[in-house]
Formats: sequence, structure tokens, C-alpha cells
Amino acid sequence: MHSVLDELAWRGLVVQTTGREALGSALADGPISLYCGFDPTAASLHVGHLTQVLTMRRLQLAGHCPFALVGGATGLIGDPRMSGERVLNDAEIVATWVESLRGQISRFLDLEGEFGVTMVNNLDWIGRMSALDFLRDMGKHYRMGTMLAKDTVARRLQSDEGISYTEFSYQVLQGIDYLELHRRHGVSLQYGGNDQWGNLLSGVDLIHKVEGHEVHALTTPLVTKADGTKFGKSEGGAVWLDAELTSPYAFHQFWLNAADADVVNYLRFFTFRSQEEIAELEHATETASHERAAQRALADELTTMVHGAQATEQAKAAASVLFGRGDVRALDEQTVLAIARELPGAEVSATTPLVDAFVSAGIAQSKGAARRDADGGGLSVNGEKISADDLAREVGELDALPGARLLLRRGRKNAAMVHRLD
Repeated sequence: MHSVLDELAWRGLVVQTTGREALGSALADGPISLYCGFDPTAASLHVGHLTQVLTMRRLQLAGHCPFALVGGATGLIGDPRMSGERVLNDAEIVATWVESLRGQISRFLDLEGEFGVTMVNNLDWIGRMSALDFLRDMGKHYRMGTMLAKDTVARRLQSDEGISYTEFSYQVLQGIDYLELHRRHGVSLQYGGNDQWGNLLSGVDLIHKVEGHEVHALTTPLVTKADGTKFGKSEGGAVWLDAELTSPYAFHQFWLNAADADVVNYLRFFTFRSQEEIAELEHATETASHERAAQRALADELTTMVHGAQATEQAKAAASVLFGRGDVRALDEQTVLAIARELPGAEVSATTPLVDAFVSAGIAQSKGAARRDADGGGLSVNGEKISADDLAREVGELDALPGARLLLRRGRKNAAMVHRLD
């Protein structure tokens, strides 16, 4: 590959540009300054945002100067979406989310040096703009026909709910962002998801009209699954980058469960493996799918990138425990709690007889069944086999796992986690 644009294209990360040849020349002649915006609509980024964050990292590694914009102003407005009007969040909440997202994005990028990322907040300029400034200095450059033709706007206008002026104006605000960053820092490339194409062009056109300069825009694909279902969702909802919202175990499992039809694309989009390495994993998927080599490589690399190497090892150890192979006592509290969310369970007092805990957790159908299973060597607590006599002991007499949990198991396939209320 001859340029970063060639690499992005090989990875499938280029959908539309304002001009492939002109953008390629600008990147080759670089360095250039570029930006991508992230609106604080929640306390954390989710895996869908990784496309943009890691694209910024690739451009930074290629010797370009990134600006990461977290929209303290646009986050108060909301980008129009097909499903209807957004709920407007309080300014204090949005400000908190801005700081959270800034911290998350910073972890993936170099902060120092010639190409260190610059974090910016559009509240710094939009917040100071009066309504008259907005209408006189910016609004005059926008034509209603162009704004109404934007796909999301057109569809919303045809819906029963319609669209508010608040969300309708979002495209102007994003155009102002590009203009301000171009003026302040010489930014000449904005990129984003393909659903942002109209908003990106808003800035390109505004800069041309106001400054007379030609600048660039690029869109990346909206990642979807091969079966057409939405990417970035698990049974519990969105897969977040915050470990408090999605545990490293659940995060690792999300990638580990990628379908064979998706995993090679995910390796291209989300990892920094070379073309040759990905080709080898693609071959392994085609010839020995059951070994899931590509999925394991994907899950390990992404979990380490987001949560660190130790969290990856804990996530893998947790999976071993759930399949009856690992030592649950080696897991930290966060991982034990992640396992607890995956298993049936019950809350029991410290004085509860162990036999009752097995019944309450659904591991044994009755006390008699529990005693018979224990006689046969089929019951264990925290990985240690117990006898029928042990079932008479109170739960409080046993050494608990972090978080006052006990892992109860019948054989290898039936497990539950009980929470001891001390």
C-alpha cells in the first residue's frame, strides 16, 4: 500500500469522498490537520464509535494532526435521526459526558509530540454566538432547498412527527464547526460515518463560500452484521467502552461471538493487524472455522486495546470458569460480578444452610436431590467438591469470592452464583 488513503480503502473504511485524487494528494503531501466529531449523547462511547476513533489513530500514525471534537454544543441539540426527536439533556449532564468522552478518546491516541491529538469542544465558539450572529453571518450561506433535501430531514418531514427547527439546524452547527477549526487550526479534512455525509458537506460548502478554500470530507461505513442485524448490540443493549457499563468479560464475549461472515471485516476495521496477518486468519476461518482463531484474535486485541492486558486475561479466565475449567478464586471482583450477571442465582443470608442455597439457586430440585448429587461427587462450591455432610453447613461458614459470592455447580454444565447477604 502506497498511502494511508490506500490502507483505509483496503480496510473498507472509505465510502465517499469529496474527491479521491485530491484527498490522496493532500494526504501524500501532508501533514494535514483533520477532525472528527463525537456528540456526548451518553456517558460513554460504544463499540460503534471505534470506527471513527481508530481511523483517527491510523491517520495520526501516518503523520497527520488530529483534532477530536466532543460536541458540548451540538450535544445539547442532537443530530436528527430517523426514529424521531431526541430527548434534550440538561447542560450539566452533557458537560459531564463531554469530559468522560474526552478521557476515553484520549486513551487511543498520542497526546504529545508533533502529531499529538488536540481535544476541542464546540461550545467554546457556538456558545458565544448570538442568535443574530448565527442568522446574519452563517444562516445567509445556507439555502433551504439544499437543507430540506438532506435524507434524514426529508424522511422526517414526511413522518407524522416531523422535525423541529432545533434538530433541523444541526447541519448548520456542524458546518460552523468545520469553518472554525479551519480558521483556527487549518483543518482541511473532516470525516465521519456515512450517515454524516450531508453534515460533512455542510462544512465543506460553508468554507468554500466564506473563505474561498477547497477542503475535504470522507465517510467511513456504518458497520452492520452480515445477517442485517445492528452492530454493537448484545442481549443487554449497547456494548459500551466503559467497563462499568459493559464488563471486560462481556466485551470480550461480544467479539468472540462474531459470525464467520463478519469477523474478517471486523479485523480490518478495528485492529491494526497487517494485510498478511488478516489473510492468514481469513484462511483459518475458511479451513478450520471451529477453532475460531480469527474471533479469538479479534476479541483479545480489542479487549486489550480498550481495557488492558490484565482485563483480557481475566475475561478469558472467566470464560474458562463458566465452562467448568478455570479457577474462580483467581478472578477479581469485577470479573466475578460479570460472571454473576451471566448465571442464574439467588440471594441468601449467612445463616442459610448450603443445601437450601443449592435449591434456591436452581442447581438442585430438592434437598434430597442435592444430597444424592453430593454423594455422587457431583456438587461443588467455588470449584471444590463437597460431600452430603457439607450441605448442612451454613453459607456464612464458607470462604466467599470477592463481592460475597459463591459459585455453585452441579457437574460442569449447571452453575449458579449466589450472593451472601452478610
